[in-house]
Amino acid sequence: MPNLVRPAALAVVLALAATGCGADISSPKGKTDGAGPSGGPYPVTIENCGEKRTFDRAPQRVVTNDVGITEIMFALGLADHMAGYVMPDDKGDLTAVPWKDGYRKTKWLSKERINKELVLDARADLVFAGWNYGFSEGEGFTPDALRKVGIDSYLLSESCRNGQGKARGVMAPLDALYTDLRNLGKVFDVEDRAETLIASFREQVAEAQAKAPKGADRPRVFLYDSGEDKPLTSGAYAGPHDIITKAGGDHVMKDLKDSWTTVGWETVVARDPEVIVINDYGDTTAEQKRRFLKSYPPLANVSAVKNDRIVVLDYVDLVESPRNPAAVAALAAALR
Repeated sequence: MPNLVRPAALAVVLALAATGCGADISSPKGKTDGAGPSGGPYPVTIENCGEKRTFDRAPQRVVTNDVGITEIMFALGLADHMAGYVMPDDKGDLTAVPWKDGYRKTKWLSKERINKELVLDARADLVFAGWNYGFSEGEGFTPDALRKVGIDSYLLSESCRNGQGKARGVMAPLDALYTDLRNLGKVFDVEDRAETLIASFREQVAEAQAKAPKGADRPRVFLYDSGEDKPLTSGAYAGPHDIITKAGGDHVMKDLKDSWTTVGWETVVARDPEVIVINDYGDTTAEQKRRFLKSYPPLANVSAVKNDRIVVLDYVDLVESPRNPAAVAALAAALR
């Protein structure tokens, strides 16, 4: 395998997703968004991160934080229910993605951190974000803080805290994606669209699994996000876990009951991954990350480094997003 592999299959699968997985971002037709008897199914109650939430009407001015969360809204065809989105400008070419029309129609509110003043200025009625995906006690930006100023919130299910300190994760990563699609389908009265997406994504993943390595052929895989003193990686509850395992890999950090977390390099060496997946985002390029992995002395005898088995996936492929199923297919092709 070449030194740096970016699976070409990803572009093909994303193109298929655009035609078969809800890339139409037009607003739902025939809808009434008022409360009570004239408001269709409302009120509706869902469970979000263990909390029962009731909505009397579909939110009209949603602000999203980060690329995966934003594209969940676009995949459901809800751009017309958005006041805008917040994300850095390091998320790749947004004009080439299945939901490019959503980006075209929706205001990019900020390339900096989301905050209370920004969402107030946007006249938001709901913020869709997550713990460490915008929400943070340290920044004073939390669902409770928003509730006090009359703004509702929805938490990304990947980011749900599990009661062990600030550890995150209460369900398998793809289940988190399907849960959010189903919940938001109810909140915005687009349940049929949500179920169609989920069925299409499940089929896409099943097709990739059918062709993926099995049994003794499953390579050990480590996800490298960033960090030199200690690597940031994926535990069992972040997207890469399901992406790796359903693509035919053995996730070497599957015993970590958290989402995104740090480990010691000695643990990576001891588990000897045969493939390393690089998370491509931020100021440090994928090529710079690859050079670090190849030159870091403690990793010299790790199988993936010795054999140049390094794969690159984009950030949005790996955090909870509607691109996760395509990432499974792309990684499965790279592991074969």
